[in-house]
Amino acid sequence: MPIEINPLTPAFGAEITGIDLLESSDKEFEEVLQIFSKYGVIFFRDQDKLSEEAHMTLARRFGEIHVHPAARGKEDEYPGLLKMRTHKESRVAAGNRWHSDVSCDEFPPQASILQLHQTPKLGGDTLFASLCAAYDALSDRMKVLLDGLTALHSGEEPFRHLFKFENHEKGQSWPENNHPIIRKHVESERPILFVDREFTKKVNDLPKDEARALLEFLFSHTERVDFQCRFQWTENAIAIWDNRCVLHHALWDYWPEERAGCRVTVVGEKPVAWSLSDQQKDNAHGSSIRLTA
Repeated sequence: MPIEINPLTPAFGAEITGIDLLESSDKEFEEVLQIFSKYGVIFFRDQDKLSEEAHMTLARRFGEIHVHPAARGKEDEYPGLLKMRTHKESRVAAGNRWHSDVSCDEFPPQASILQLHQTPKLGGDTLFASLCAAYDALSDRMKVLLDGLTALHSGEEPFRHLFKFENHEKGQSWPENNHPIIRKHVESERPILFVDREFTKKVNDLPKDEARALLEFLFSHTERVDFQCRFQWTENAIAIWDNRCVLHHALWDYWPEERAGCRVTVVGEKPVAWSLSDQQKDNAHGSSIRLTA
């Protein structure tokens, strides 16, 4: 059966059929990588439940496994595999706020691979938002303002205070790193509006009040419904998203039912700034690079 692509929105996101990810050949998987690069977030239903080893094996086909800061220093057979479960006794739900996975790291993940093994009867959808579409929709004056600015991404508040993770590297703080607000996508060279409500804490080189107002605008802008697609989960479905240019938000609207699964992320590159001068160079050379992630 050939691989079929069913786009979810004109901007990004697609559901893929006709492939068993675990048994896919190298040729089939190369096609998956091309689809992933084009659509930014892709979904697969009717998959077998992945064992921990199989989930790690699938992730390694994308690259080196990323280890979550909360798992660093722990003795675990699968330190890169994050188990998630939300139930009626949960105090918070993982992912229940717009974010890019661990954007506070020096080398934030480039891909996230999530399979849900247990889903509620209703609710529990995940929303995704394109940061490339968000950048494209900014006014020219706002693009000039953001050009060259950086922002601090910090794990202190979400990891220490919200989720109350235990830091296994004794005496160490949670990751904090400065990243360009406008980031270049390595493969497509498109500009990405690289901010998220979970981890981005301040804009550097601006007065505090201006920085706070600017961030609040950027958060609201990236979360606009016209940049979004939505996935309604079924048991053992798999979602794979480009964490560099796609935000996500796992809805917690199913209490007291449960939602559970496993996620593995893949190490990305250190974010590199995209500037308006890059666009001028592309225009001068007649570049027509336009991926839709």
